[in-house]
Amino acid sequence: MKIKEDFILRKVADSYVVVPVNDLTLDFNGIINLNETGAFLFEILQKGADRDELINRILEEYDVSPQKAAADIDVFIGKVKDADILE
Repeated sequence: MKIKEDFILRKVADSYVVVPVNDLTLDFNGIINLNETGAFLFEILQKGADRDELINRILEEYDVSPQKAAADIDVFIGKVKDADILE
């Protein structure tokens, strides 16, 4: 999985937002708000990663159980797929 190149992540004050650039500004209305963990995962997905790699990276970065990490990753993947920001 990989984030489409026409989406960028920016930190604005204490929030993280994903905005479209280039031609996608015509097709994609709005922005996507992310928390710190979502921004962490987004950055990993910009380089490309599978579900297992995302889970491993969350386990390395945060104090969370493997079950909780997997469940949260599944929710995140579902949301980015719904937003159509994956290649």
